[in-house]
Amino acid sequence: MKKILVANRGEIALRIMRTCKEMGIKTVAVFSEADRKAPFVKYADEAVLLGPPASSESYLLGDKIISIAKQLHVDGIHPGYGFLSENAGFTKKVTDAGIKFIGPSPEAMEVMGSKLAAKAAVKKYNIPLVPGTDEAITDIAEAKLRAIEVGFPILVKASAGGGGKGMRIVERVEDFEEQMDRAVSEAVSSFGDGAVFIERYVGSPRHIEIQILADQHGNTLFLHERECSIQRRHQKVIEEAPSAVLTPEIRKAMGEAAVNVARSCDYVGAGTVEFLLDENKDFFFLEMNTRLQVEHPVTEQITGLDLVREQINIARGEKLGFTQDEIPMHGHSFEVRVYAEDPLNNFLPDIGTLHTYKRPQGLGIRVDDGFEEGMEIPIYYDPMISKLITFGKDREEARLRMIRAIDDYEISGVQTTLSFCKFALQHDSFVSGNFDTNFVKNYYTPDILKENTEEEEVLAALMAAKLFESIKNETQVADYEKGVSFKWKKNRLN
Repeated sequence: MKKILVANRGEIALRIMRTCKEMGIKTVAVFSEADRKAPFVKYADEAVLLGPPASSESYLLGDKIISIAKQLHVDGIHPGYGFLSENAGFTKKVTDAGIKFIGPSPEAMEVMGSKLAAKAAVKKYNIPLVPGTDEAITDIAEAKLRAIEVGFPILVKASAGGGGKGMRIVERVEDFEEQMDRAVSEAVSSFGDGAVFIERYVGSPRHIEIQILADQHGNTLFLHERECSIQRRHQKVIEEAPSAVLTPEIRKAMGEAAVNVARSCDYVGAGTVEFLLDENKDFFFLEMNTRLQVEHPVTEQITGLDLVREQINIARGEKLGFTQDEIPMHGHSFEVRVYAEDPLNNFLPDIGTLHTYKRPQGLGIRVDDGFEEGMEIPIYYDPMISKLITFGKDREEARLRMIRAIDDYEISGVQTTLSFCKFALQHDSFVSGNFDTNFVKNYYTPDILKENTEEEEVLAALMAAKLFESIKNETQVADYEKGVSFKWKKNRLN
C-alpha cells in the first residue's frame, strides 16, 4: 500500500496517519466543515472536504468517501472507530471498488454486529455465555416464563445495541412487559432494529476485553487483556492493562476463548472480544468489536506492538511476525478518556473553546488528541478531547504517574472528566483493585467531587497566602538591609 485514506476524524485519524508516515505510506484526510482547521487535516498529505458538520452529511457518506478514494488512487481505507468502521455494507462497497478495507470482512462484521448471531456462532465453540435466550423475543408470555427460569433481575438487551442503548434491567416479573416495550422502542430508535433478547443480570461484573489479531493465513493470537470497568452511562472512562485481578490461568482461558470467537466468524484483522467477569471469577462472552478500540494504546504500551501497523500489514496479506509465546507483557498502563463533560452535572457535554490547552509531558506519558489551544469542541461529534495514557514498571507506578499527568494537564474553557478520573484513581477500591462496573453508582456523587475541589482550592489559597507572606517578609528584610547599608555609607562619608 502506497496511499491510505483515513475515513475518520480527530485523534484516531491523526494516530493512524502517524503510523502510515512511519511506514512510508501517503495519507488522505476527509473532513467536514467543522474540522477544516483540525490537526489531522493539516497533517495528511492530501485532504478533501466531505460536506457540512453533521455526520450524516459528511463522515457517514460512504459512497462519497469511496469516490474520493478512487479519484485519488487510494490503495486502502482505514475506518478508525465509530462512523463507518463497523458498517458491513460500506466494507463490501470498498472491497467491490478494488480498494483494501483495513479491517475484517463484511460477513464477519454482520455476524458479530448482531449479538444474537454472535451468540449462535460462538456457541459451537463452547464459549461461556450468560444464561438467557438465544433468539430474538417474539412471544412475550414465553419470554416472561424464560425470564422466571433464568431468575430476576434480568437484562433486556437490543441485539444490535451498544453504549447502553436498548438495554433495561428488570428487577421484578411485574415490570417485565413495560421494560421490554421500552427496550424495543429504544432499539428501533437507535439502531432501526427492534430485536431484543434477555440474559441473567450479572450484578457486580468486571468488564474485561481481550485484544486479538488474525492474519489471512489462519494465525489468530491474543494480546492479553484490558480492564474497562470504570464506566459512566455504560461507556468507559478509565482503562488499564493488564487487569489487576486476572490470574495467569484465567488470562489464558479468556485469551483462548477470544481466539475461538474470532475463528467462529473467520475473522481477519484486529478485533476485541469483550467478557463479563463475575464475583466468582467466572467469565461470559459479551460481544465482539470488529474494529480498533478507543483504548488500544494500553495494549500497545505493555506489548510494544503498534496495532495500526499490524492492521495494515494484515491487510497487505502479510503473516503475523510472532507467535503466541513471543507476545510480551511488560509493566502496566492506564488510559483516561478526557471528555468535554461536566462531572458535577451528570457528565453532560460541556461544549466550548479550549482557551488553555497544555499537555502533560515526561517519561511514560502519552497523549493521543486531535485539538490545539484556541480550537472549539464541535457539538456534532463525541466530546472526547483526548486520551491520556501512562506507563510504569507496575500498576502503582503507572497509577501515580497518571495522577501527576492529570495535575499537569491544563485545560480551560470547558469542563472535563479529569477531576472525576483523578478521584477514581485515588479511591481505595480502585487502588486495591477491588471494583466493578458499579463504581460510579457505589462511590461517586457530584458532592464528593465538589468537596474535593473546594478542599484543593482552600489548600491552594493557603499556599498562595503563605507564599505571599514569605515574599512580603523577604522584601521587608531586603528593604531594611538596604536602609542600614545606606545609613552606614552616609555616616562614613560624613
